[in-house]
This record gives sequence, structure tokens and C-alpha cells, in this order.
Amino acid sequence: MRDSRDRELGMHRRITRRDFVNGVAVTAGAAMMPWHLFGDAADAKKSGAYYPPALAGLRGSHPGSYETAHSLRDGTFWDSAGKLEDTGETYDLIVVGGGISGLAAAQYYRKAAGSKARILILDNHDDFGGHAKRNEFRVGNAFRLGFGGTFSIESPAPYSSVAKGLIEELGIDVASYSKYFDKDLYRSRGLRPKIFFDKETFGVDKLVVNFNPRGGGESEDAAAQSPELLKSFLREAPIADQAKRDLQSLYEEPKDYFPGLTSDEKKAKLARISYANYLKDVARVHEDIVKIYQALPHGLFGVGIDAVSAQDAWGFDLPGFKGLKLDPTPGKGMNRDAIPNAEAEKYFFHFPDGNATIARLLVRQLIPEAVPGNSVPDVILSKVDYAKLDQSGSPVRIRLNSTAVRVKHMGDAASAKEVEVTYARADRTYTVKAKNAILACWHVVIPYICEELPDKQKDALASAQKVPLLYTNVALHNWKAFEKVGANSIYAPGMYHTSVNLDLPVSIGGYECARKPEEPIVVHLMKAACHPGLPARQQHSYGRMELYTTTFETMERNIREQLARVLSAGGFDPARDIAAITVNRWPHGYAYEYNSLFDPFWLEGGETPCEVARKTFGRIAIANCDAGAYAYTDEAINQAYRAVVEITKA
Repeated sequence: MRDSRDRELGMHRRITRRDFVNGVAVTAGAAMMPWHLFGDAADAKKSGAYYPPALAGLRGSHPGSYETAHSLRDGTFWDSAGKLEDTGETYDLIVVGGGISGLAAAQYYRKAAGSKARILILDNHDDFGGHAKRNEFRVGNAFRLGFGGTFSIESPAPYSSVAKGLIEELGIDVASYSKYFDKDLYRSRGLRPKIFFDKETFGVDKLVVNFNPRGGGESEDAAAQSPELLKSFLREAPIADQAKRDLQSLYEEPKDYFPGLTSDEKKAKLARISYANYLKDVARVHEDIVKIYQALPHGLFGVGIDAVSAQDAWGFDLPGFKGLKLDPTPGKGMNRDAIPNAEAEKYFFHFPDGNATIARLLVRQLIPEAVPGNSVPDVILSKVDYAKLDQSGSPVRIRLNSTAVRVKHMGDAASAKEVEVTYARADRTYTVKAKNAILACWHVVIPYICEELPDKQKDALASAQKVPLLYTNVALHNWKAFEKVGANSIYAPGMYHTSVNLDLPVSIGGYECARKPEEPIVVHLMKAACHPGLPARQQHSYGRMELYTTTFETMERNIREQLARVLSAGGFDPARDIAAITVNRWPHGYAYEYNSLFDPFWLEGGETPCEVARKTFGRIAIANCDAGAYAYTDEAINQAYRAVVEITKA
């Protein structure tokens, strides 16, 4: 039966997604292979064949990027590391981590130390940018871009002067976004956000109007909730009659569930109860309502409403709180995402490849010859010359496929003049020295590579966790099925991917988005690998294991099955309509943000773990958005700046 269904889904079709050489996924249709798995990457780079953005299949934490780190974690790496090879190189600064925080740290250090400062950036992936990854597709004559990680310039709090300053220095005019974004394209064709009810969760497969669009992720054109939409939803939704009455009551008959308490006392109660339990035990609504809202926070926190406080749900203006008559000031323990800020909401810019454009602009600043062009628009279609990233004689070098395995002072940290960094690359292990080091990598790996740090700091670093996610891009030959079902974004609370979105229609620098349903387009799907009912950190731990152990074949089958079901009324045929699949697997995804349900210090005040974790130690400073427990690009920039200031003033 599976073989028959797999043929219907198109699992047998040769598309840009998976062909195998010695068990390694290789792109069909792109002259590119993960050469770092077969030996020295230099020859591939020099030939021009090395171009990671064109790779499809399993990306993100791709095969070859994490095995060394896992071996180090498991205590087996040094058993087979072999003889250390001294490169003989000495730098002013070594940065571990080539994401936006690491690239920004290099930029800030150069400004502080001068343009002749020698800087080496090491990264374990085959591309720079960290979570800001670019996915490229060619479908027929059409060129399409997708974002493989960080979505946009945005933040729930206003960008700091530091972060905003770097964005402006790179030439990005955030206020000009409306010139590039065709906000009425989908709406003019009758497309609206929808909700998909799946038969496993709700008893039947059915696509209905989204009465209060929130679960569509990055749809950016969500219509405001209205009585008319709610009535339409209540007519169509396959939920219990009692659930319909309860939902209507939540919106139209507000109740005070905590009579006699002050606003602050009510907020204190809300901070200590999940929104799921608030709906079930306080508002006493039907379980179908809980199921509808369960996956709503996935795109922000990687967990559902079982692990998000009712106070944060109030901040997001979810139903059930109007009768409490809370004053608008944030309560203790609110997550920053849940605190509305008008200034922050206006500061938004989405590039077709997400914040990969920021990474490319930073690399252009650091190594101009590697990224042709001289403006923000022209960087969109520029092809990075990866052979120029790591050239002898260049003051700044980016060395990919290189996993740092040890960072230590040459002598006592208080008096040492140098730091030695050891990294593994293509089955060999090298050492390199520098006056200073900035660890802009994931905090959870730092205790394994920097053993001399104080135990208290190691514990704080290890507590950072990461939020496991899948960011999947599917290139379609056309989007006629979306037009037929009248949807541009689909929230699917019970499905494998909980959101499905047509690419935001952004055209910039000669890049043109898909404007007609007959044209190829990229569809973005998001999955949070959460395990409801457990504490958030435990959910992330289990989810990380899930993503590492799920095969690409299983992911692809889930993608095809889901699109076939949610778009069935539009005549979607996954075997015919899918041109390419890229799954950006992030077992270590978002930075963990503190949660009033599970982190008492977030409610009680005092020093937070991230403040302990990021303390500079001798000539070693620490960056990354983990250092602020805040999963946004502006925090990655802020922490890079702080790390450079601390290490240069010492």
C-alpha cells in the first residue's frame, strides 16, 4: 500500500531534492557536491562548482556539519583526532561561528583595531550565515529564492542604536520596504489566510477561513478579526457545537474569571498558568478550542500553548482576557515577544532570502572581492565567489567546514598574550593562534570546546538550550491550486508542518517574485519539533533527537502528503506540481527565550543565566543571540558589539 501511495505522491520522481553518492545527498540540476565530505574543499571552490545556496535536499544542520561536535560531546573525538597540525597562522582575532553575530563581531573588531587587523572566522557549516541561510531554485526559466532560516529584519522591541546603526551602515533602508513588497498581490486575487482541520485531530479534512489570522506565520497580510469572519468560521469549522458556542462567548461575552483581584494579582496568576490550562480549567471551554490554538506559538517559541503562559497569550491579544480588565502595562515575567510596541512593528524588512542578505552584505564589507557589487539591491542576484573567502594575504578569512574543538589560552588566562584554537576539517585537526577569540557559536557547545571556563559559567552556557525547527522550502511549477482554494497562508494545527505560506511577493535588485498563478513559486512550511505536555526545555531536547533521527525520505513523504491534503480542493498533484524540495533542519534553532512557567528567575528577578554565560574570560569573549536569550537578529548584533567592546578594552 505504501509503494502505491508513494507513487501517487511522486516519491519516485526525479526532482531537485535527493540523489545519493555514497549515502550523501547531492543536488540534481546544480553543479555542486558537499566536497567537504570527500576531502579538501579547496579544489571544488577553485573550480567554481562549490556553491552551497544551490543545494537542495537536507540543509540547515546538514550531514558533515555536526558529527565532529557530537563526537566531542560524547568524549570520543580525541581518541581518533590524530596529530595536531600547526597552520603557522597568527591572527589578531579568531571568531568561532560565521553567523550574523560572528560576521558582525568581525566587522566591529576591524573598526576598532583598523582595516589591517587579521581576522579568521571558523564555521562548521559549508556556508556562512548561521541560521540566515539562502536557498536558490531554478524551475524552468524562473529563478526563485527562499529563506532557509532567519526570516526578516524585525523584533518585538525596537532595534537598539547599535543594531540599527549596523543595518544602516550596510546600506539597508528599512523604511523603503513598501517599494519592494506587493502587499495586495494575493488579496487582489481573492486569496486569504485559511485554517486546515485534519481528520486525525478534528475528524475530517477541511479547509476553512481563518477568522483571526495568526497561525500563518509570515503571511504579513493577515486581516483583522471581524464578526463576519467569525460567523463564517463558525458555520464551516468541523468542531463541536459546544466549541462553537464557547468560541463565540470568548469573543463576545467577556467574563472576569478572577473577581476581587487587582490587575497585578491577575497578571501574576496568568504568568504561572499555561494558556492551554487557562482555557481548559479557568474559561472551561471545549477541548476543540484548545486544539485550534495549540500550535499558534510554534513560529515564535517552538512550543504550543501548553508551554506558553496565559499572560503572554493576553499580550498576543488571544481570546479570554477582555473581561479581566487588565491595565496595559506588561506584567512580571512576560516574554518580550508578547509586549506590543508600535515602533518595533514598523521596523520590518523581508528580503527574498530572508536575513541571508544581511550575511552577504557583511561578507562584502569584510571580503569585498568575494561578493560582487556595491549596493543592497545588487547583492540579491550576486553570486558569492566561495574561492575568495579563505585566501592567504587577505586580512579577513572565512574558513568553512571547520569545526572548532578546543579554545584555550596560551598560559594562564589572566596573563596570557595569545589564544590557541584547534579545529577539525576533512578528517584532519589543525591549530591556529590569535591575540583574542570571540565565541559566536551556539552556547551549548562552548563548555565542550573551552574547558578552562569556570564551572558556573559552563553550567549557564549549557542551560541555553536551542529550539528545534524545520524550515522547509518547496518550489512549485505553479500556484494554481492555492488560487483555486483561495489561500495564501494555511495554519494547520494538527499537521506535520503547522504553517504553509506562499512566498512573500518581494521584488528587488532585478529579482522578480511570482505574480501569476501560472508561474513557479516557493512555498514555505514550518515545523516545530515540540512534545506537548513536557516542560519547554525537555520538549526541545526530545525534538532535537527527533529531527536528527528522522530521515529525509520521511520528511519528504510528510511534505507531499500534507500539500496533497490541504490543497486537494485545488487539484494539487504533488507528483506533478513539485519541482524541488529543500528542508532546512535546525535541531539547534532559535535561541531559548525565558519562560515564566519554567524559569523562576524570570519572574523573581536577579541575574539571568545568559548574563553569567556571556562573561568575558581573559582573551575569550562570547557573543551570539544566546547571550541575550533573545532569538532575533538585532540581539545577535548587540551581543557581537558587546563582545568586541569587552575584549578590546581589556
